[in-house]
Amino acid sequence: MQRLLITRRLPDRVLEAARDRFDVTLRDRTEVLSPDELRAALRDYDAVLPTLGDRFQADVFADVSAPRARILANFGVGYNHIDAGAAKAAGLAVTNTPGAVTDATADIAVSLILMTARRLGEGERILRAGGWEGWGPVQMLGTHVTGKRLGIIGFGRIGKAIAKRCHYGFDMEVVFHNRSRVANPGLPARQVEMAEAMAADFVVVAVPGSPATHHLIDAKALGMMQKTGIFVNISRGDVVDERALIDALQQGRIAGAGLDVYEFEPKVPVALMAMENVTLLPHLGTACLEVRENMGMMAVANLIAWAEGKTPPNLVNP
Repeated sequence: MQRLLITRRLPDRVLEAARDRFDVTLRDRTEVLSPDELRAALRDYDAVLPTLGDRFQADVFADVSAPRARILANFGVGYNHIDAGAAKAAGLAVTNTPGAVTDATADIAVSLILMTARRLGEGERILRAGGWEGWGPVQMLGTHVTGKRLGIIGFGRIGKAIAKRCHYGFDMEVVFHNRSRVANPGLPARQVEMAEAMAADFVVVAVPGSPATHHLIDAKALGMMQKTGIFVNISRGDVVDERALIDALQQGRIAGAGLDVYEFEPKVPVALMAMENVTLLPHLGTACLEVRENMGMMAVANLIAWAEGKTPPNLVNP
């Protein structure tokens, strides 16, 4: 029976499915794998089920010249923490869990739009602190959402799900920027250049994390936004130049931001936490039991296919 390392606790249903097929070692801690643990994982196990932050980069593979491991079955659709090319060169397959995360992540994007536009987090903090003195006609005026223009950066599964919710739910006009041509958006939406998408009333980033998208949203991109624009990121933290975003917010060049991911998470800059026009969530994009179970079962299915000598259904480095 192949030895499998699971690097973080997963839902019980997923652990049971993995234990039915593999000799499982569960690393029951929340912090990411240390440099020594990364290398030991490749040396000591046939398979590894890693997740966000477990940085299997080129230097790790270089240090383990003949790895025992033959697959990294990532828990999550994003795998920018894994150098898939270096893994392939070392003889390891890399898989992910697409599809399972789409709706939950799109829901969080809409939540961040509403929370930031309508100042919901700020309002709750005032109320809980005992600072609410009663309703008034000009109390905590926010930004109206219905009928506004939404710009989406990245129009894959998640981008399309966000567009569907915002267009049909809030009558928003949707424009999107995507690096490849989208022949059928699936709803009334226009593909536009980056500058036009960034100039929308609300901008949501939904691109995958990869070297190609690192700091895609930099000072130049943020400079394309309206002063009244609200920026939302539910993709990966390092897609955004966090320092440039802080500067844009502090200088009033954009109206607000809603963030579920951070460039150096779990570290969140004090400057972001100090601003009331910023909504901050602790990476809750897929935090629903059924979603996490589906993600885990998809990762286990990838592992079982590999163990049976088949091509895993979600191989990202063929």
